Amino acid sequence: MISTNDFKTGQTIQFDGNIYAVIEFMHVKPGKGSAFVRTKLRNLRTGAVVDHTFNAGTKVERAQIDKKKMQYLYAAGDSHVFMDNETYEQIEIPAVQIKDELNYIHEGMDVQVMFYDNSEILGLSLPDKVVLEVVETVPGVKGDTKTNALKDAIMQTGLLVKVPMFIAQGERIIVSTYDGSYVSRDK
Repeated sequence: MISTNDFKTGQTIQFDGNIYAVIEFMHVKPGKGSAFVRTKLRNLRTGAVVDHTFNAGTKVERAQIDKKKMQYLYAAGDSHVFMDNETYEQIEIPAVQIKDELNYIHEGMDVQVMFYDNSEILGLSLPDKVVLEVVETVPGVKGDTKTNALKDAIMQTGLLVKVPMFIAQGERIIVSTYDGSYVSRDK
């Protein structure tokens, strides 16, 4: 059991028969009345984000989430196949369960697959930044480097990213998985 006073961003809890990850939390001590904790929680089974207010000091069950490093192999219809790098065991995850993450993963990439009770697959845990290749973009115009002008670029995963004018087709760039924005060129 964990107290709501000890919440941390990214922590996983069991509450109301579901498994949630704490996205945001704020301790509030009003002038009158008792303190409470206002939270924003992501349901790890459905992906829905809910707001919930707990009384300060309320105990909730901690959810034990295991992460296993697996390699993304390929898409198979409406699901995607991942392989355990140690046992070579393969699992399939439905596309609807990982639809947001599919913009950032490509064949051969290692990702963290989240499991609950070593059996239920909850989804993927992506790094903060990933390296993707630009497959389509318009050429930059000479002399357009002084302004902060951006152009559209399509990545190998199909993700559309706004990039600086000097980025060319075939280059590898670093993209933030938080908001899908350009970070820098890959070294």
